[in-house]
Amino acid sequence: MLRIHFTAEDLARTTLAAEPDPLWEVLLSLHMLQVEDGPLAYGAWRQRLRRRLPRETVGALTALAPPVGYSPDFLTPTAKTAEFGDAVNLILSTPRQRLRADLSKLSTRRTAANWVRQLAEAQPETLHRLGHSVRVYHRAALAEYWPSLRSAVQLDNRQRMQQLTNAGVASMLVGLHPEARWRGQVLEIAAFPDEELRLKGRGLRLQPSYFCWKAPTKLLDADLPPVLVFPIRHASGLLHRDKSGADTQERLAALVGRTRAAVLSLTVEGSTTTQLARSCDITLATASHQTAVLRDAGLIVSQRQGKSVIHQATTLGQALLDGTDPWSGDTELHESHLPSTGSHRGP
Repeated sequence: MLRIHFTAEDLARTTLAAEPDPLWEVLLSLHMLQVEDGPLAYGAWRQRLRRRLPRETVGALTALAPPVGYSPDFLTPTAKTAEFGDAVNLILSTPRQRLRADLSKLSTRRTAANWVRQLAEAQPETLHRLGHSVRVYHRAALAEYWPSLRSAVQLDNRQRMQQLTNAGVASMLVGLHPEARWRGQVLEIAAFPDEELRLKGRGLRLQPSYFCWKAPTKLLDADLPPVLVFPIRHASGLLHRDKSGADTQERLAALVGRTRAAVLSLTVEGSTTTQLARSCDITLATASHQTAVLRDAGLIVSQRQGKSVIHQATTLGQALLDGTDPWSGDTELHESHLPSTGSHRGP
């Protein structure tokens, strides 16, 4: 059981991220790519990626991200940047001593031992290969799905903020996992091996993740800024954002009308009724009517947050915007490069 000890100062400094963390999603999606289990929501994404990604790209990364056991802490830097390229540069600028320390804890496959040893020495060509692999993987596995993934994480954030508002910090913390309990000033999560984490006034960053599954996860090194990555409640299927979006929008507008199509598109990122009215230059009454029609059709969901109502596109609504079939595999025929292995990485 993991026991996270909070002081009053820790509670004051604890934050809940409103956006997905790209590098955590890279790492955790690599875990999911190598296994067969997990929610059905991952299925179409996993099948498509296995047919697209070349072995030379994925092999270097799966050696560092086994689906069971430890993955090096340096792959998910605690410093935050606005651009993905800058985040990758943070990985590549990891001090050699830290690389060696992290990689020494990694259970390495015999076939990858030489690559990991070279990486531990921070050899320029090896670091270049790592950076290239992360960028290629992110572009293929996440970038094309990011609007859908981001919307799912944002919706989860709003639900938890509502829980915080209505029931307080302890209730929100316990809601991170079914096996979490709040006792005194300690958050207990049974889905971990026995460990005591004392925050020591640093607070805790709570990071929702689409690809985190079953149980929260965290950095191994207790001296790093504390972060707890946890699964979002409802991970619906990811939708692939294809290049024909403009044409699809035009066809959708012809089908349901430009105003209703515009309202639906604005709900992908989540919008209040007032924001929809302003963005579409319509009255509040008209915006309310349009959202009622979309909600009745199962294309959006609406949830109250304080004095506002947030409208969010459903999987069906996003599929309509993207011109895709939400129940199809969304697969492309490419030569299969990636074998499946193992089971999900433990916390």
